Amino acid sequence: MTRGVVPFLTFVLGAGVSAWLTPRIRQAAIRFGIVDKPDGRLKTHEEPVAYLGGLAIFLAFLLALAATVPFTQQVLGLLLAGSIVVLVGLVDDLGSLRPWTKLAGQAVAVFVLIKSDIFIKLTFIPKPAAIALTVVWLLACTNAFNLIDIMDGLSAGTAMTASLALIAVAAWNGREGSAVVLAALSGACLGFLRYNFQPARIYMGDCGSLFLGLMLGATAMNNAYTQNNRLSAIAPALILGVPLFDMLFVMYVRRRRGLPVMLGSPDHVALRLRKWRLSTRQTVVASYAATAVLGIAAVAMSAVGPSAAASILAVVAVLALGGAAWLKTIDMSL
Repeated sequence: MTRGVVPFLTFVLGAGVSAWLTPRIRQAAIRFGIVDKPDGRLKTHEEPVAYLGGLAIFLAFLLALAATVPFTQQVLGLLLAGSIVVLVGLVDDLGSLRPWTKLAGQAVAVFVLIKSDIFIKLTFIPKPAAIALTVVWLLACTNAFNLIDIMDGLSAGTAMTASLALIAVAAWNGREGSAVVLAALSGACLGFLRYNFQPARIYMGDCGSLFLGLMLGATAMNNAYTQNNRLSAIAPALILGVPLFDMLFVMYVRRRRGLPVMLGSPDHVALRLRKWRLSTRQTVVASYAATAVLGIAAVAMSAVGPSAAASILAVVAVLALGGAAWLKTIDMSL
């Protein structure tokens, strides 16, 4: 097939299967009472909303890949690790898991990825250090997407936008295998977004947000960035910058307030933007736009020399620090 056709077909298949599956999973969730009820604090939706949308994303991703790519060791590793975090998230959605138990389940999934030869591979980093960095990176990405799933369409749309940026990087470097995996993921997110954008009729739950975070973390670190400069090794963190920034910002604010880092609180970037003056839809679209801009910055960093890459990174860092300082001034006590 012509180059680019397989990723496109995988994207269309993932989107179609996800759009078909999501309402059916929604009906099943409502029938069995698997819904997210408002609590008047962090969950402010007016009526209970069905859970388990993450299953539609996962199954669409699985079926799209099964139809278009051979199951190599790395693809099987991604699917097995993804299955583990989906099960961990599903148990948490249906009942409740302690934070450390969830983290242990995620660590098992990360181990599977490393055993499948999916880890950070940079010639200037020794293998033991690269594996340790891989563990930190994957756990951070997995939990960042879990934390950002606080608003209709936010996590799924951000994941889709980041996937498209990563597809551009993969296509630029001739990595069609990575592009196909990312096409399946972005397509699955698009099909789900039809029912998850405000007003959401179904939520993905932890089984979906943990899955998206792990898959994006794994595919982002296995792309090629450093042909022109080593500083571009940071490019994956830029592409996934919106959820990672939110996670670090929330951790900082909670620590400053003397609150447990894993305790839920209305300190998220999206909630602060909505408290400031944006509507839910405006906040979500702004997050998509920020992800797209950061994706463009990451691609630019990979295409230029060391000096220009450092300049791009410096601009992003200044904007991030300035944004954090401004966000902190928004009063969330009322």
